[in-house]
Amino acid sequence: MRAIRRRDFLSGAALAASSTLFTGKVAFAGSDTRPRFVFIILRGALDGLTAVPPYADPSYARLRGEVAIGAPGAPGGALRLDGLFGLHPSLVFLNESFAAQELIVFHAIASPYRERSHFDGQDVLENGCARAHAVQTGWINRALAALPPDRSARRGELGIALGQNVPLVMRGPAPVASWSPSHLAALDEDTLQRITDLYSTDPVLSQRLADALSTQSVADASQDDSLMAAAGENPPAQLLASREQPKARGAPYKEVIHASAEFLKSPDGPRVAVFDALGWDTHANEGGAQGQLAARLAGLDAGLRMLKQDLGPVWRDTVVMIATEFGRTAAVNGTRGTDHGTAAAAFLLGGAVHGGRVIADWPGLSARALYQGRDLAPTLNIHSVLKSVLAEHLAVPGRALDTSVFPDSAAAKPLPGLIKA
Repeated sequence: MRAIRRRDFLSGAALAASSTLFTGKVAFAGSDTRPRFVFIILRGALDGLTAVPPYADPSYARLRGEVAIGAPGAPGGALRLDGLFGLHPSLVFLNESFAAQELIVFHAIASPYRERSHFDGQDVLENGCARAHAVQTGWINRALAALPPDRSARRGELGIALGQNVPLVMRGPAPVASWSPSHLAALDEDTLQRITDLYSTDPVLSQRLADALSTQSVADASQDDSLMAAAGENPPAQLLASREQPKARGAPYKEVIHASAEFLKSPDGPRVAVFDALGWDTHANEGGAQGQLAARLAGLDAGLRMLKQDLGPVWRDTVVMIATEFGRTAAVNGTRGTDHGTAAAAFLLGGAVHGGRVIADWPGLSARALYQGRDLAPTLNIHSVLKSVLAEHLAVPGRALDTSVFPDSAAAKPLPGLIKA
């Protein structure tokens, strides 16, 4: 694995420090139709029942209480997908993509993991096995290793990990590159509050922390301007409101998304990119149509719009998979949030996606239908989705999918037809 230093990347033509920064002027062949794949991990467990509300399920509103998303047409209501499901009102771009048949929504989906540890859940999501810590490599890397050599890729690196660390899903025998953003991810609210409390008794440290937070708020405002521009003329109300809720803003996607697009557009660049988004662990004050989760969804949605814009013509050959380690409880807890659950929602987005569909063997939210009496029951194995994407889009050999890529997964049959022919 070769790490790409940020100063090396910035020195390239793709990121010249000028007004043309990330304008898509990197030279790439117009006939380059190599398939591209982006895997985005939402760490912390996305609440799929809020992101993709089953508004017509008779038990939904009762279980969700004040965080329930109303039916399409109601104030703050869902963006309609079909007669049962909608999208959170923050997910405007995803709704447009669904209408353009570039989005598939999966619901009641899960990895084989059935416990409630973030660390173990993420390990299973990334290692491609049925249990945590079964192997020390990831399914994407093993899938890349199963592909024939690509002479067009620089140093044979078909994949790139973007972030502070190379995630497990990209570790393994295949050569991959890595790239780090220019700044560390923001601290989560709980950690920041603990630091603030600790420094409160020291006037010098307290003032320095206040100065640092003030500087960060200026940088965040600049980021918001970019997200607003990407959202177009009618940004969602949640993104507008995020200017007044700096702690509720989504993760800082801008730099990573720009870099992902530039790498994927390069004629000798990687074909697969991986990055993650933090902050989806909504135990308290989750909110419904507005609030903490709504702002994060708005930031994610605007970031995905930005990715499509940055990729330009390459978008037609791109598939983006967005998944989380597990879902959240069906009922709201005592702190107006949701706790660790089981099944969740996932998204398959891109110009190469045969979209405009919701795929869900819906178990329902009645008391008898809930998993362990508290969670949305899993009815779709995420390995079935990933096998189809890898086979149909990246042409990973079928014999490798059930053995080296997803060991002992023969029972998880691929879902055909997810990718355009």
